[in-house]
Amino acid sequence: MPEFRQNIATKEWVIIAPERAKRPEDFKKKKVAKEFPEYDKNCPFCIGNEDKTPPSVYSIKKNGKWNLRVVPNKFAALKSDLSPKRKREGKSKRYLTIDGFGLAEVVIETSVHNKTIATMNYSEVRNVIKAYKQRYIEISKNEDIRLITIFRNHGAMAGTSLEHPHSQIIATPVVPPHVRDQIFQARVACDTFGTCIYCDMIKQELSEKKRIIVETDHFVAFSPYAARSPFETRIIPKRHDCSFDAITEKEIDNFSKVLRDTLRKIYLTLDNPDYNYIIRSSPTDERNTKHYHWYAVIIPKLTTPAGFEIGTGIYINVTPPEESARFLRQAKI
Repeated sequence: MPEFRQNIATKEWVIIAPERAKRPEDFKKKKVAKEFPEYDKNCPFCIGNEDKTPPSVYSIKKNGKWNLRVVPNKFAALKSDLSPKRKREGKSKRYLTIDGFGLAEVVIETSVHNKTIATMNYSEVRNVIKAYKQRYIEISKNEDIRLITIFRNHGAMAGTSLEHPHSQIIATPVVPPHVRDQIFQARVACDTFGTCIYCDMIKQELSEKKRIIVETDHFVAFSPYAARSPFETRIIPKRHDCSFDAITEKEIDNFSKVLRDTLRKIYLTLDNPDYNYIIRSSPTDERNTKHYHWYAVIIPKLTTPAGFEIGTGIYINVTPPEESARFLRQAKI
């Protein structure tokens, strides 16, 4: 029997449709094996090709060679030298415009061309998380920046065009409604119940156990009760804080392990599917808010939203999250 489920944090509805259900293993797609070299002379992110990118703004080196670099995005949609001021246009002066001000950086996660987070060791993934934090702190010093979004596109269906392992950081002078609404709903929940809705979610998931994928001392990865698509996964810190840049050294270690192990499970059981992951954090000028809670979300690109989803915002998930979580939890890595 199909059922509606509501995301308690956002109030969004999804439909879990077991009549159209696919077993988790049905999403495993056999791909034509494609071997990538450790070095590609034409890749702008490979070691030795540093002249093909802007100079590094941050790097991690070992034995005189870089292991990780962060560079400005050469083809960024936003520019840091433009004005962040809002302007009213049209006769009514109701149309708002801002020059394309913002910051866009690429985190080149490793010098090795054919790796990915799922095949890196923990220290390499730790370098990535450390770079995220350091760049987040530095970018947030710009008083015109309101939102910093960290994300990774893996595979063509997820929007990536370069094979070399990389993720991105984009900082904007605006906070879009999609983000604002999540924060608003968290505030309403806190005003109503006196607690953080995300902390409550963690307690619920840990008590039920059936949607847990990976747990450490500081983080829990689980398939949400109202997952919008098969194998959608949330990684939430157990310690309450609204801003990603508050992550501690021990939490960086834990987050690196949970992120790597979760992605490795997905990589092995689903034949390296395309995916996006996003780190969601509070706006930079709201870092002391008590009602929000930062987290990461992983969205494997296994299904395509159609007219109903686009028209209503209600997603149909053909695999119950309990099944997705069980499948990943049991995967040997």
